[in-house]
Amino acid sequence: MLYYLFRYLGEFGIPGAHLWQYISFRALMALVLSLIISLWFGEYFIKWMKGIGANETPRDASIDPYGVNKIGVPTMGGIILIVATIIPALLLGRLRNIYMLLMLASTIWLGLIGLSDDYIKMKKSKDGLRPVYKLVGQAILGLCIGLTLWLSPDAVIRENTQPQKVHTSELTTRSEKAVKSTTTTIPFVKGNNLNYAEIMSFCGKYKTAAGWILFVLVTTFVVMAVSNGCNLNDGMDGMCAGNSAIIILTLGILAYVSSHAEMANYLNIMYIPGSEELVVFLCAFVGSLIGFLWYNAYPAQVFMGDTGSLTIGGVIAVTAVIIHKELLIPLLCFVFLMESISVILQTRIAKMGNKRGEKWRFFKRAPIHDTFRVKPGQLPADFKVLVNWPDGCWLESKITVRFWIITIVMAALTIVTLKTR
Repeated sequence: MLYYLFRYLGEFGIPGAHLWQYISFRALMALVLSLIISLWFGEYFIKWMKGIGANETPRDASIDPYGVNKIGVPTMGGIILIVATIIPALLLGRLRNIYMLLMLASTIWLGLIGLSDDYIKMKKSKDGLRPVYKLVGQAILGLCIGLTLWLSPDAVIRENTQPQKVHTSELTTRSEKAVKSTTTTIPFVKGNNLNYAEIMSFCGKYKTAAGWILFVLVTTFVVMAVSNGCNLNDGMDGMCAGNSAIIILTLGILAYVSSHAEMANYLNIMYIPGSEELVVFLCAFVGSLIGFLWYNAYPAQVFMGDTGSLTIGGVIAVTAVIIHKELLIPLLCFVFLMESISVILQTRIAKMGNKRGEKWRFFKRAPIHDTFRVKPGQLPADFKVLVNWPDGCWLESKITVRFWIITIVMAALTIVTLKTR
């Protein structure tokens, strides 16, 4: 809204109005504003939630040895994130931009799904919303995002091509006109483009349509996978918020270089007109996460709940798809991936043990972050654990910071992929 106001005022020569044309200015303003909103709104939100008794269900001491410190802590803190992100995005973003609209819609949709889950946990059943309903909601969002990117005339790219040698230098050529494309980026590969349409070349003259269908299916899978992985990571004070802030900041860097014609040309990546608005939205989200950490760092005063974790995962997934970097997700979201894999392995091994009448476990607990806070002798003696590490119980704050460090390293490697091909 303010963007359009100051663009109008700029026509009358109002001093400073031109600043609102710069992405860097609007993005940093969005970050600061969202940080202020999350700090201010968070305090009142926590007091209000405590007043109505909207508290997280305490975890069993056998699972969380630090759970005694979390009794009476309110949940649904994801509302703080959503409010502190949407307000700056509406004020500072270009609301006619297709990518900004997709991010706002994704935030609200997944926020509502998570809110429903948290409300049911708090008022009706500790199991919350049935998993199938959450999966269906995520799938609907993925399908809508994929179909919008397919059908919208505003969602276009300018593809990079193979560098051509001119004497002793290399010149990267780029298509003159923006086109619809099913191309995505493969990390660490010199010819770093993968076209979904080429994968479906066996469909003959229908390969382009088949490629888009594959793209929509991949988008749906990415949204579901990342959203659930982020949800699994939300189990310790500050864990998910810190990891997500690092990941989203990295995506903001990738979105910025993808929206800058000269930088995209230099890095030999796809130039995506209009994706600069993603930078404004992502900076707002980073600011809200940092502000949320003020209250969520150990010992937490509020939990984000599924309202926050599902929303964060969706924002990460949708951004990666929009900038055609979805194949970087396993690297950038390495922690989320490990959380998901640990749960899958734990479930499979447990089922195999049950068939033999024994209690098998792959890790001491899953998701993987829980295995680091199991005290010696806490597991039943008849449990057979394949990976019985570590020996002791780590402090929750130490586990959280070490997971942040892993995410920082993986984020750095993700950015390195821009030049290491």
